[in-house]
Amino acid sequence: MIGLSIYPDLLGYQDTLDYLLKAKELGYKRVFTCLIHVKNLDEYKNTFQGITNYTHEAGMTLIADVAPVVFERLGLCYDDLSVFKELGLDGIRLDLGFGGKKEAELSRGDHGLILEVNGSDASNYIDQILDHNPNKQVLWTCHNFYPQEHTGLSLEYFIQQSKRLKALGLKTAAFVTSRQPNTVGPWPFSEGLPTLEMHRHLPIDLQARHLVAMGLVDDILIGNAFASDEELQALANVSSDKIEIRLSVLSHLSSKEKAILTQVHKVRGDLSSDVIRSRSLGENAGPELNIEPRESYPLHRGDVVILNNGYGRYQGELQIILKDMNYDPRRNLVGHIPLEEQILLDSLDSFKSFRFI
Repeated sequence: MIGLSIYPDLLGYQDTLDYLLKAKELGYKRVFTCLIHVKNLDEYKNTFQGITNYTHEAGMTLIADVAPVVFERLGLCYDDLSVFKELGLDGIRLDLGFGGKKEAELSRGDHGLILEVNGSDASNYIDQILDHNPNKQVLWTCHNFYPQEHTGLSLEYFIQQSKRLKALGLKTAAFVTSRQPNTVGPWPFSEGLPTLEMHRHLPIDLQARHLVAMGLVDDILIGNAFASDEELQALANVSSDKIEIRLSVLSHLSSKEKAILTQVHKVRGDLSSDVIRSRSLGENAGPELNIEPRESYPLHRGDVVILNNGYGRYQGELQIILKDMNYDPRRNLVGHIPLEEQILLDSLDSFKSFRFI
């Protein structure tokens, strides 16, 4: 599921509605906002009520970031979440928690709210919640986003944390960032709002395709606002069930090679350290496929080749090169995966499906 973030008190009521309308038409289903910086709830309600009404009419799920300081500043009771329901929220995200027991109790309340907790917390916080028998149907997790450059999660830590959440059976979300200038978030910085630091300066669709490739989160949200129309469209176009890899294709390919490139491929189960293999159209194709050899080149990581008739019954097999190789006249070079796209290669595990774009 894809979603975006809104900050109507910072960006204006009508502009926010227009943004949500574009998102609805593209199939966005989740909306994130933040109440942590709100000082007067009555004033905020005047801006917010129409927004919440629209998200519900559009079939979107609206969750707002809160923290203990929000309850204290607004004089709210931890045991009564009715004020958030009155705002029209579908859930609240606890950026900072209450220790575990309180979250479990809140999840079992009759308020009908989703209770989302911080998925980037390395402590045993989530385990403490689970120890107190929460209602897991309404207990979700969502990774943080990071407004300061160089402070986002490392890939290794993100994978570690996300695998842990997945093993616990908890729904998980993460953020990608718009690269538009002058976007905003809940904090006075404009350096992007990704979960992963390595995503901060990548195109938004590549950020999302990387998250899909790893298969560790259920929902992908844009952290800052407003993303451009092109970015909204690009994220909406990302497949949720297969790895998509951008490929620079060589000219003068044969029709047979082009046909192989356009297939949905599946990684062979017996993985190699040197190449990723997919038979696809070439599976059991036999000699009638007859792919003629072309000029050969030294091969480098990210090159894509199709085996020609010099490899006999293996001709038609598509391979992505992982380690540099010498000239091989039996391998026809058909394209190259750009360097920034090569972050996807580590996710091409046994039997995973992928296609080129």
